[in-house]
Amino acid sequence: MRFGVLGTGFWADKVHAASLAGHPSGELVGVWGRDVAKAKAVGAQYDVPGFADLDELLAQVDAVSLAVPPDVQVGLAERCAAAGKHLLLEKPIALKLADADRLVTAVHDAGVASLVFFTFRFLTATSTWLTQAARTTLAGGHGSWLGSRENSPFEASPWRDQHGALWDIGPHALSLLVPTLGPVVSVQAGPGLRDTVHLVLQHESGTASTVTLSHTVAPLSSGIEFFVHGDAGRLVLLPDTGAAEEAFPVAVDELIAAAVSGGTHPCGIEFGRDVVAVLETAARALASGCRESVAR
Repeated sequence: MRFGVLGTGFWADKVHAASLAGHPSGELVGVWGRDVAKAKAVGAQYDVPGFADLDELLAQVDAVSLAVPPDVQVGLAERCAAAGKHLLLEKPIALKLADADRLVTAVHDAGVASLVFFTFRFLTATSTWLTQAARTTLAGGHGSWLGSRENSPFEASPWRDQHGALWDIGPHALSLLVPTLGPVVSVQAGPGLRDTVHLVLQHESGTASTVTLSHTVAPLSSGIEFFVHGDAGRLVLLPDTGAAEEAFPVAVDELIAAAVSGGTHPCGIEFGRDVVAVLETAARALASGCRESVAR
């Protein structure tokens, strides 16, 4: 399947384009960017052209892999879906639920396949953990991601600066807790120092989970852990935050499979929309100090 990469930042270059350039079933055709000089520079690393005209690139591909800020992604993804291109999207798919709903409609109307790259969901360790959790009667769960963007390739990222850990790493937490404990129906939230947030998620199953997220802890305090608990004890997952290069080719394989079969993927556009609904609810809960219900 022929792919175009939309975006020219670190993630677009080192994960999306690099993975597609070496993929056995996905062919990297070109790179598009709002800055054509950057698009050409990224493309040159992988012997493909950089495009200033998105329609020119779309005419040559079957699918697009988007690595742009969420608010930019919405309009581009709608345009690509309308052109009949399958979508490999970044999380969160949007920063507003109304925009996420627009993308769901665009994908359905076009009849294209979609997949959101929740990195951990495409790792073998996560698949094993989810299988174990599915065999267990669960009572609740917890996720903690304490990080520092010091000396990170994402250190200068305006949308992350504005929206913080809730919107950047919150989607990863939900990608693990929702498939194990079920859809989230309400959220309570409290702020910590800087961009730290603490969430209590009430799940449709009657269980609850707690989540702590931060991009701004001291480097020596950083770490990540998820667990669910139930009749088999605690099932712990320690995700590898540096495994994107391993996970992305799997995501490409699974998008191709969904496109060929005409099926949907568990991490498709609908799941991406539900994650945005929870994040928007959490943002309201932080502002109101009250429990907020999730829009269905």
